[in-house]
Amino acid sequence: MSAPLTAGSVALDGNVAAAPGAEPAAFVASRGYWRHVGHRLMRDPVALAAGAVILLIVLVAILSPWITPADPYKGAMLRRLKPIGTANFPLGSDELGRDMLSRLMIGARLSLFMGVTPVLIAFVIGSGIGILAGYVGGWTNTILMRTIDVFFAFPSVLLAIALSGALGAGIFNAIVSLTCVFVPQIARVAESVTTGIRKRDYIDAARLSGASALTIMRVQVLGNVLGPIFVYSTSLISVSMILASGLSFLGLGVRPPEPEWGLMLNTLRTAIYVNPLVAALPGLAIFIVSISFNLFSDGLRSAMEIRR
Repeated sequence: MSAPLTAGSVALDGNVAAAPGAEPAAFVASRGYWRHVGHRLMRDPVALAAGAVILLIVLVAILSPWITPADPYKGAMLRRLKPIGTANFPLGSDELGRDMLSRLMIGARLSLFMGVTPVLIAFVIGSGIGILAGYVGGWTNTILMRTIDVFFAFPSVLLAIALSGALGAGIFNAIVSLTCVFVPQIARVAESVTTGIRKRDYIDAARLSGASALTIMRVQVLGNVLGPIFVYSTSLISVSMILASGLSFLGLGVRPPEPEWGLMLNTLRTAIYVNPLVAALPGLAIFIVSISFNLFSDGLRSAMEIRR
């Protein structure tokens, strides 16, 4: 007997599989299904290109302490705001005469860290809240989700700024603020997909077999809802990077002299009329990484055929 697939999953023959029956849900994320997802993803040139860009930037961020052409913290006023293409300064220099290429490479570490970490933490917390609310239902669902709804009353940008302003500037406080922004969004998605499978036959079969609620949520429910939640979470990384850069731009995130793309935009804003190309480089880096995460998330969603 073939392993069951989640509703909306792709069967090995390319058709959408029907809703799973009473088979054990441990086989839901079957090896054949994920192999098929990988094959579909490999045939998507846009997703592959976006994934290659992300991988390249991650490698640069990891290896940057050893491969930067110059000291990203050492500057000289006599060589400030050098244009792109200057000898020893392929991407010019900033307002303090520091090498822009080196600072962009080192800055990728903090920018990626502040973009991925809040989403990762929110993925764990939001998934737990959403699965619990969706499976238990009743007053538990009402209390948890109405509390979550309070956060939706505020725009994400304003909520992040307000929380960071209340907590104070710093990397840790910025991560806490962004996590609070993304937990409600992921919890809402997790609750929605969990509610959709709560009455399935294999959930009833597991319940009748004597499995505890915790075991059912950990084995049967989690295996079926993790894919949609994960794909949605990857789409939030680009938003997280933009918000994190915005907080640093406003002085609520990374503090000088640490190189971070949003903070670099802030320090270079006065040089936009003198050397606009150099001043725009951090913004271009944020744009490239954000659009790459968006395109890769769209490709992954198409490969998994997640239906709304």
